[in-house]
Amino acid sequence: MTEHLKNHPVFPIIARSAAELNVPAYVIGGYVRDLLLNRPSKDIDIVCVGSGIALAEQVAKNAGREHVSLAVYKNFGTAQVKFDGWEVEFVGARKESYRSDSRKPVVEDGTLEDDQNRRDFTINALALSLNPNDFGTLIDPFDGQTDLRRKIIRTPLDPAITFSDDPLRMLRAIRFATQLNFDIDPDTFTGLEQTAPRIEIISQERITDELNKILRTPTPSYGFKLLEIAGLLNLIFPDFVALKGAEQIDGKGHKDNFYHTLQVLDNVCRTSDDLWVRWAAVLHDIAKPATKRFHPKIGWTFHGHEEMGARMVPTIFRKFRLPLGEEMRKVQKLVRLHLRPIALAKDGITDSALRRVMVEAGDDLDDLMRLCRADITSKDGNRVKRYLANFDKVEALMKEVEERDQLRQFQPIITGEMIMDVFGLGPSKEVGQLKNTIREAILEGTLPNDWAHAYPFMLEAGAALGFQPVKELTPPAPRKDQES
Repeated sequence: MTEHLKNHPVFPIIARSAAELNVPAYVIGGYVRDLLLNRPSKDIDIVCVGSGIALAEQVAKNAGREHVSLAVYKNFGTAQVKFDGWEVEFVGARKESYRSDSRKPVVEDGTLEDDQNRRDFTINALALSLNPNDFGTLIDPFDGQTDLRRKIIRTPLDPAITFSDDPLRMLRAIRFATQLNFDIDPDTFTGLEQTAPRIEIISQERITDELNKILRTPTPSYGFKLLEIAGLLNLIFPDFVALKGAEQIDGKGHKDNFYHTLQVLDNVCRTSDDLWVRWAAVLHDIAKPATKRFHPKIGWTFHGHEEMGARMVPTIFRKFRLPLGEEMRKVQKLVRLHLRPIALAKDGITDSALRRVMVEAGDDLDDLMRLCRADITSKDGNRVKRYLANFDKVEALMKEVEERDQLRQFQPIITGEMIMDVFGLGPSKEVGQLKNTIREAILEGTLPNDWAHAYPFMLEAGAALGFQPVKELTPPAPRKDQES
């Protein structure tokens, strides 16, 4: 530990600065934990028995202000220094007390012991001294080293108090267990279950941040199972819990869509780091409870769950304070289309069916295929192999069609503006109908997407709707998707 600190580009400067100010300083929390776990970390937390802001300013001065970025947050008594790719947070040691109706503590100056007592878990209460008399000494009042070796998440004090004081710690416990592949200490988990209703005082943004961190782990199903067992998931995401359960009538049953969804999520995580593909995996069957029906002859059905699920996505994104732009539209698209490639793999493949999926998926086609492959969770290994082999065939044919038709940049050569210009019309349902007729003919492969064929087709289809041309258009300049 001592050698690591001495040879580090940051810690000697902090130690010298603290000595100059005559304030004891310590590295604390996640950096120490990750150092013991041999996990890389660029985020450093420094606690000092004194002013964290003054120490940060001294560090910035000694590091050479032209080489560092200093940010001071006087309202919180904290400061941040960035240099050489490191982000160092400074705070004075403090003790905290809480009111029952708030997670915002009353904060007072304190000792290192006070500061370690307020930490969420034993593995985050570890500290390393940066002081001359005991430089590099590990200070571990709650035996966090043993918990690291045992792979245990445990609160330093009574878990009911720890979680009641700051209910976000319940989600953090589960998030750390998921990130580190640790267990949660039984007494800590019992306290978490008992305190679960307190999560209601936490802002949605903080809850969503923890959920996203769970989703970014290699096996997020572990975190979601812990959330469900603890009673937290039903409080923060009841639509997801509604997927749980498998009914049987007359010997006909359906799979438990909660555990199926978690398996799909884990499968997706093996092939994609994209957070929004992972959200699509979470939401791909979210409307199954609302669309579940039993038919005496065919058993359980979930007709239209993909369309209803896509319509639910914006509401869920608003609830979770997730972005409502491109990211939301991508998830919505993947949810809506997730059955389409599966249908192709089952029913045989036509060029027109391939074109439609490719055009609708656009730049998200590869992610759609990842989601569809992940959605094959049958216990029948031969069935899984058969589906995946069919997907291989579908993707090979998609590549051929893409190379031939350049469908990812697909736009019909006849636009709505052209239709209105030729026939002297304003925006109307009929213009949209004609535009769609042209688009469908191109996708079906009966109409080449070029001016020589599409323009006469437009005139003929317009005449069938009673439109008379008032203007003749000249061919537009070739677009990229029309160039050979």
